[in-house]
Amino acid sequence: MAPQAEFTGLIGIDLGTTFSCVARLSREGVPQTIPNREGELITPSVIVLEDDIAVVGREAKRSECVYPEHTAVCVKRDMGGMRYSRSIAGKIYRPEILSAMILKRIKTDVEARFGPVKHAVITVPAYFDDTRRKATQDAGRIAGLSVLDIINEPTAAALAYAFETHRRRNEHPGSFATGPTGEPTTALVYDLGGGTFDVSIVRISRDRFETLATDGDVRLGGRDWDERLVNFFAEEFQRKYGSDPRDDPQSLAFLYQEAEHVKHALSARATTRALVTHNAQRLSFEVTRARFDELTADLLARTETTTEAVVENAGLTWAQIDRVLLVGGMTRVPQVREMIRRLSGKEPDCSLSADEVVAHGAALHGGILLARMGAEGQSISDSALGLWIGFESIDVNSHSLGIAVRTPQGYANSILIPKNTPLPAERSRTYHTSSPNQRQVRVRVLEGEAHEADACVQIGEFVLAGLPANLPERTPIEIVCRYGADGRISVEGRDPATGLLAETSLVSQGRLDDAELREEARKIGTMEIV
Repeated sequence: MAPQAEFTGLIGIDLGTTFSCVARLSREGVPQTIPNREGELITPSVIVLEDDIAVVGREAKRSECVYPEHTAVCVKRDMGGMRYSRSIAGKIYRPEILSAMILKRIKTDVEARFGPVKHAVITVPAYFDDTRRKATQDAGRIAGLSVLDIINEPTAAALAYAFETHRRRNEHPGSFATGPTGEPTTALVYDLGGGTFDVSIVRISRDRFETLATDGDVRLGGRDWDERLVNFFAEEFQRKYGSDPRDDPQSLAFLYQEAEHVKHALSARATTRALVTHNAQRLSFEVTRARFDELTADLLARTETTTEAVVENAGLTWAQIDRVLLVGGMTRVPQVREMIRRLSGKEPDCSLSADEVVAHGAALHGGILLARMGAEGQSISDSALGLWIGFESIDVNSHSLGIAVRTPQGYANSILIPKNTPLPAERSRTYHTSSPNQRQVRVRVLEGEAHEADACVQIGEFVLAGLPANLPERTPIEIVCRYGADGRISVEGRDPATGLLAETSLVSQGRLDDAELREEARKIGTMEIV
């Protein structure tokens, strides 16, 4: 397809656990979903690998049951780790390499339709920690994308809802929604996707977008609902035939696909039928919505507990929340909507596509950033850019930031920047050396809420070396933590007496360095990704 005109070169990507979506901005600054090469608005986040060929998307999902040992699914759940949860075709892959294949396929599809991509904003769950965020950014670089920013998924969704509300009121298409009389609007975003769950509360005014509180679970999503059905189906089959279809990779892949089918069917009707095949044997039986709800009640309860906690952490009551926005494919499930109605006393807003809204918000966020940068050469109207230049977006950190300090009971997490602190943020605190004549101080930087350091995630460390000789025990050392609006973290240690300074922009343990990133980008560039 020949490239089309009026492309800003900017895309927003919702890199999802089960599906991904990409959007662009029109000249008027209106977000639009970009179809993939098959003409579909979302692309399955599934990869089938064979030698130097990676099949991504619909064909990969169709092949999952035929080639399960060659298939990677739910890669996002392993982001930040050193390896994907299992080998693919006998090889070990890092999650960011697999994610880069998905992103490369998305980039290729966009460029075939519109021409070169100049900038990309990629979304992540609000509850992603620093390591997972950096791995996502690395995946973009490996795919050949210039990553303008990483934005939280609930923030992106709320931005898209605010924009669309104003557009439907026939106000300027580039502006953002407030209440009917111009007062700020407070919205709760409930985002339950295929593999992750987030809740955020945001406050929106005409020129300001502020996240008040956020929480979530990076290992809770539709895949867990599917797994409950998979186990139920397998146990029914085992009860009749004595064998367990979960023991065979191909049968297990079929079970997961059948679970997805049943889950979707039960969102529209009260009963449906499941079909399980294994070892040339077949079992068909009825599944009711009531049974599905019973099997997954504890999963739903976990999201309810988190949602209530976020409202409390924001210092609000449900009466002070104007809108409840539903995001993510799992919010189509009736049990979710019923729980939200009961909890909030409000009718949830499902007016935008749960599959596309996050990508739309990412594109809008990119437009705002380009407006601040001057956006020379961009195909966005001056009127839209003019409205965005002064727009302020304030997010919060989803995990507390601290350092490990020695106590009589062991190492504890001394929190400097608590979770839900508006970003950017900077905090300092004075600590003390633990022994006489201590010549260096090792600083371990942590993310997490636990008191014990070992229960938190260590995201980096550095050493303040070369301290003067013969310092007494409990010599003061000042530690300064900085948490940027873009999620980047830097920490420095300083000896107030000498001015000796050590600082670091944290590099997560096990993260690829620049040379390794360039090499992986070269490899991806030579792969055939279809």
